[in-house]
Amino acid sequence: MADFLFDIGKVLLDFDFETSLSQLLPPDHAAPHAALAKLLEKKDDFEAGRISTMDYTDWALDTLESEATPDQFHRAWQEIFTPNLPMWEAVRSLRADGHRLILFSNTNAIHCPYIFDAYPEFSLFHGAVMSFEAGSIKPEPEIYRHAIEKYSLNPAETLYIDDLPANIAAGKDFGFIAHPYDLQNHQAFEQWLAKHLSSLQTEI
Repeated sequence: MADFLFDIGKVLLDFDFETSLSQLLPPDHAAPHAALAKLLEKKDDFEAGRISTMDYTDWALDTLESEATPDQFHRAWQEIFTPNLPMWEAVRSLRADGHRLILFSNTNAIHCPYIFDAYPEFSLFHGAVMSFEAGSIKPEPEIYRHAIEKYSLNPAETLYIDDLPANIAAGKDFGFIAHPYDLQNHQAFEQWLAKHLSSLQTEI
């Protein structure tokens, strides 16, 4: 059996921050696109656990010049997701076949535990490495070391799926069998998966 590291965004769940957050902007905002871009530029610090939820929330509402409440901001921040159904079919199959499945995601304390309540399919996973808890984000090497140590991973026998090239490159540096996932080309993932599962079974 193999171990799997799964990114969440653009792999298990598609997302659209801009459409949801734009509803919080005042109608007469002078530069809505710039405000949203500024919000997302600072997201990495939030997802690395370097900014508290309330500090980020207060700063975000100020940046948006929004009169929304913190709870309204949190709902808008959460309601951005759409399940990637073909990938969830693959997850169910891998779980049924006895593979160990681990979430490996740059995420934050507003999205977690929300996504686990909204999408109970996440219970199929055996564990998780979340950036805001680890204090580091992909592609920083610390979070890859943390995942390896926490779950006693052998990278040469661990299949890693992520949508961002920089994260894939970092994973390959650690020796993971890595696939750059494209939501528009799930078939490429299925072909990659079949190839490497067959290869690992042959080695065993």
